[in-house]
Amino acid sequence: MDTAKLRTFSTVRTASSLATLIGIVLSLVFSSWLGADSLNWQVAIAVLALAVGIPHGSLDHLVTLPKSKPLLMAFFIVIYVAIALAAIWAILQWNVYGFIAVVLMSATHFGIGDSAFIAELDREQGRTGKSIPVFAYASAGGLLPVVIPLVQSRSTEALEKVNENLVDWHYGFTSEIQIIVAAIATISLLILISRKRYRDSVDIALLAGLASIAPPLVSFAIYFGCWHAMRHTARLTSLLPRSQAAYQQSRGFKAFSYAVIPGLPALAGTFIFVILLAAIARENISDHFLWLTLVTIWALTVPHMIVTAKLDRAALKD
Repeated sequence: MDTAKLRTFSTVRTASSLATLIGIVLSLVFSSWLGADSLNWQVAIAVLALAVGIPHGSLDHLVTLPKSKPLLMAFFIVIYVAIALAAIWAILQWNVYGFIAVVLMSATHFGIGDSAFIAELDREQGRTGKSIPVFAYASAGGLLPVVIPLVQSRSTEALEKVNENLVDWHYGFTSEIQIIVAAIATISLLILISRKRYRDSVDIALLAGLASIAPPLVSFAIYFGCWHAMRHTARLTSLLPRSQAAYQQSRGFKAFSYAVIPGLPALAGTFIFVILLAAIARENISDHFLWLTLVTIWALTVPHMIVTAKLDRAALKD
């Protein structure tokens, strides 16, 4: 089955995998050239990648509520923002516990979301046989990019740059966490290979490479912006009327752009909000900008995850 939607999904998957591979290569090059302890290049890549990923969650209201009900949509937006603000307050108030909650929540959201993307791609390909083993792919696909970078020795300096209170978030159980995640990833790979899901196995291998080789900031930012966000955006094209119309005209790139452009104002809004938040907190914006940016993104993940849970369940139904 060769359709515009299939080509778009396949292209996005290839692009996200390629971006991850490039991130691994750049990390090796810059670490050798500028030094693994240099944070300037890490922050530059992280900010760029995070900027790519921010818009993808700003269309939740469009895929959840009809435009014909403006009052209901306004109420939805108010509740959405209120949940995000409450999450920001909680993370800033209780840095470590809020961070742990975000880590677990993000791993779950990312793993299930990526599984849903592959399930939709399978349907477009008309793939017969066994469906993707969600329990295997989602566990490894969520834990590798989220947890592994945070329990490496290199994460100490990065976390100090972000917020020194987070340095010992794992309470010293770094080796145990690494062993558990490595075991889960190994079992997942064996299950995927046994079911002849070779392309999915490549995904897990790439995520493992990114988490192990790239510095923590770079690893998370590339995954969030160039992997998760791109694949989630592709899924949005299945729900947006303008994107669906573009697919019918065999205009896959146009369909994808319709899921990107409406989210661009959120990018500007996020950075404006972060600057205002820093001003209110009376912090040095140059020292705390990245931390506040990450806090904002993590907080927005809370309502975003709630909204997309229904979409994920629908996508994963056989």
